[in-house]
Amino acid sequence: MPFSHHRTVRFADTDAAGVVFFANYPAICHEAYEDALGAAGIDLRTFFAANAVVVPIARCECDYLRSLHPGDKLRITVAPAPLTADSFELRFEIFRLGSPEKLAARARTEHVCIAAATRARQPLPSALAAWVKAG
Repeated sequence: MPFSHHRTVRFADTDAAGVVFFANYPAICHEAYEDALGAAGIDLRTFFAANAVVVPIARCECDYLRSLHPGDKLRITVAPAPLTADSFELRFEIFRLGSPEKLAARARTEHVCIAAATRARQPLPSALAAWVKAG
């Protein structure tokens, strides 16, 4: 079952037209990703340094279905899935809460695990691999 993260749209998320700026959708999704890792027991302060890896985003795509405005309450779902031994994807759905709840956007990111020192691909650390597999 996907992880759910809740947040409120802030003025800083929006552009001059008063809607969430398109480039802020990935940032909103990344907040949900970080929250999901924390809920899985992965301490973000130490995890990546302790494993000497980084996990950058290699691909990002987003479908914008409805505009979002300051004050809108959101629920963002995060569903991880493995791609290879050293990469995974995250699928996000951003819902505007209300009656009824409405799907506002879908996003997908691909992440690759690399050694911090050499930038060579590395298998996912066991805790991250377990989280991805359980997704």
